[in-house]
Amino acid sequence: MIMNMYLIILIMFIIGNMIFVFKHKHLLVILLSLEFLVLSIFFFLVIFLNFIEFDKYMLMVFLLFSVCEGALGLSILVSMIRTHGNDYFQSFSML
Repeated sequence: MIMNMYLIILIMFIIGNMIFVFKHKHLLVILLSLEFLVLSIFFFLVIFLNFIEFDKYMLMVFLLFSVCEGALGLSILVSMIRTHGNDYFQSFSML
């Protein structure tokens, strides 16, 4: 049963990476795929830390950083829409 969970989490991680690589037209899709990757890594940590019977304090730290990453991504999205009018990467210059 544990191996099935690891397989599902691996498939989630691969799908999130594929969406991140191939669907990079809109910033919102990229942010959603990154959150999907974070969710799959969180599931992996939950199962792994339960398996080795380790303290779950690291999960709270991981959730804290993932929430901060999501808030930062949304703030970048809002500022990009305010300045450029859309969330296309082609209209956004990194310089």
